[in-house]
Amino acid sequence: MRLTRHTDNALRLLTFLAIDTERAIPAGEVARRMRMSEDHLVKVIGRLAELGYVETRRGRSGGVRLAMAPASIRVGRVVRETEDNLALVECFNPETNQCPIAPACVLAGALDRALSAFLGVLDEITVADLVTQPRRLERLIPL
Repeated sequence: MRLTRHTDNALRLLTFLAIDTERAIPAGEVARRMRMSEDHLVKVIGRLAELGYVETRRGRSGGVRLAMAPASIRVGRVVRETEDNLALVECFNPETNQCPIAPACVLAGALDRALSAFLGVLDEITVADLVTQPRRLERLIPL
């Protein structure tokens, strides 16, 4: 399984914001320091704001900041809410399934269990867990 760039950037943004929860950080600064496209980051910020994970402020002292405690943000939930499609194979969607062996296939069930296990592990992790070494993370993010 491969996460989309949107989800990857969402998780990177949440991690970055969890390092410094005291201030609103301009999107341009986040994009530059985390080596992301600012245009794409703005879309990610918009989605995370809709979901209630971040809040934004316009103006001179504007930017983005976490809207909740890092310990209350489950990584698995963020992945579920930012991924467009978690269907690993086409037979996961009965409306588009074209596989002739789907009714007798064991693989789909195994893949479904694997996806559930993957998300289950991510449900155990919070954004706070991602920043247990904030000083080390700060050193890795160029100014």
